Amino acid sequence: MYLIGESLNVISTKIGKAYRERDPKPIQEEALEQKKLGMDYIDINLGPAKKDGHELMPWVVQVVQDVVSDLPLALDTSNIAAIEAALKVYKPTEKPVLINSIMARPERYQKMLPLAAEYNADFIALMWGPDGLPRDENERAALCVELLYAANELGIANERIWVDGIVTPVNIQQPQLMSLMNFQAMIQDIAPGAKSTCGLSNISNGPPKHLRPILNSTYMVMLEYYGMYSVISDPLDTTLTAIAKGQRKDIVDLIYGMIEGNTPDIASLPKELKDYAKTYKVIMGETLYSDSWLDI
Repeated sequence: MYLIGESLNVISTKIGKAYRERDPKPIQEEALEQKKLGMDYIDINLGPAKKDGHELMPWVVQVVQDVVSDLPLALDTSNIAAIEAALKVYKPTEKPVLINSIMARPERYQKMLPLAAEYNADFIALMWGPDGLPRDENERAALCVELLYAANELGIANERIWVDGIVTPVNIQQPQLMSLMNFQAMIQDIAPGAKSTCGLSNISNGPPKHLRPILNSTYMVMLEYYGMYSVISDPLDTTLTAIAKGQRKDIVDLIYGMIEGNTPDIASLPKELKDYAKTYKVIMGETLYSDSWLDI
């Protein structure tokens, strides 16, 4: 599975300060660290960047590409002018630059899809429609068809599109996690050749910090079973990276087996695998969510 590093983010105290002060050193150190930790893409997240995004985003792109020229970048801001400015200075990489993201809302995609076409960029197709978050997999599918049809009309092939069905927090919107898995299983029928991704850490947004890694890793494996191509992830979570890169077959086999109905004797499992099995049951709604599910 491909990993998009999420740590060059304006919400980080260190990185946000470096953005504001135009200090390249912390930005370049973080980019190099993400490369060392095995990220396949580096996401540059400026947030809304309403005031100066059109100047800041191309500057950050150049700062990062001065030290990491072989990894593709994801351009992450809601400021369309900032995206365009960055595309103009982007130095080509083996894999195309990735626009993160284009919503399934006409007022957004009618402006942004032409940029993806003009600059031969891949883009994340975010299933956030005119009414916000889709209620179920069928609404996700309808938005996906609308957005991908508009992209295809501009000559953008499905292979350049990364569908994001939107991950929601486990402790407040658990049924949506099931809906996303169902939608993930539909993508190749809806749009053959399309890729997929998600903001993985959204699932653990709210639970205590020590529970976030196992929630993220467990759900990643569940999504991968249904065909997920990539995730936006925390580069510092080395266990998650190892799982994504095929180095923890024991964890993957356990979760795949549970998806296929082969429920293990959880009490007999080693502690680490026992925790993954318990977490799977929480995500599936088989166990009621509480912050103490690993202790029960």
